[in-house]
Amino acid sequence: MNTENPLAARPQPYEPFNFFNPVQFETMQRVCKMFSSSELVPDIYKASEKNPVEKAMANCMIAVETAQRIGASPLMIMQNMCIIYGRPSWSSKFLIATVNTCGRFNPLQYKFTEKGMLGKVDYTEYEKVWVNGINGGRGHYKNDAKTITFDGTEITDIECTAFTTAKGSDKVLESSPVSIRLAIQEGWYTKAGSKWPTMTKQMLMYRAASFWTNVHAPELSMGMKTEDEIRDIVDVSYEEVKEDIADKVSAEIAEKANKGTVVSFKDAGDKPNEENSEKEEKEAQQAAGGGPDKTLQTKMPDF
Repeated sequence: MNTENPLAARPQPYEPFNFFNPVQFETMQRVCKMFSSSELVPDIYKASEKNPVEKAMANCMIAVETAQRIGASPLMIMQNMCIIYGRPSWSSKFLIATVNTCGRFNPLQYKFTEKGMLGKVDYTEYEKVWVNGINGGRGHYKNDAKTITFDGTEITDIECTAFTTAKGSDKVLESSPVSIRLAIQEGWYTKAGSKWPTMTKQMLMYRAASFWTNVHAPELSMGMKTEDEIRDIVDVSYEEVKEDIADKVSAEIAEKANKGTVVSFKDAGDKPNEENSEKEEKEAQQAAGGGPDKTLQTKMPDF
């Protein structure tokens, strides 16, 4: 007679943590306090003089909730979720392990292709420069782009593609190709302290795996980049540099005043209401002794 409890072999359904449930929240606080007192967790999760217990527990709570969502160990999440430039990121090894062990895909594989010698490769670097305002007005920073040529005549260009298949399917799922040429053009290869020149194939595999996950299984990474990807990719915010309209108006008014000409906002480059603009121009002409205004003409007496 089989005395084994049939319920013991059944997986329990996943119940997400509810921050607004007082009982669950209190239980989670006790769990997070235990983690924050452990020596096995990284410093951002450990309570210390530099990291108050409230902050440490808050970081632990986010890590535990993340672990519940993706079905991983909380300690594993804490060991592999890094904060780079203020952004949470995964280690590349953890991301690859998550794909390989999720049960939906076969293990990731990598294909390398030699593309010949690199030769000369142009890439763009951005530098923040200060631009003075016109006529002593307010200045501003702008991103100054400059093109630099990388000499790769002695380097062989290698392209890497990550691929695998879903369980029960023969369709091959590939990542976008990643090459040394691409790494140079994007500025990853030439960045200070970069591992690309010394660990080229390893970095190619890490980046290809990240590209594959972003396209075919973004829910596994929860939309987060890997730590080396965040270090490599510099987000240059779009900034349209325009002359300050106040500086432009002041400069043109000063220039026309020196020439003895009438100044209007329309001439200065501003675009106010057309009706108000014409009225201002007529009043300015009369005040400056210009041509008579037809609407304000008076009849001359007969002699």
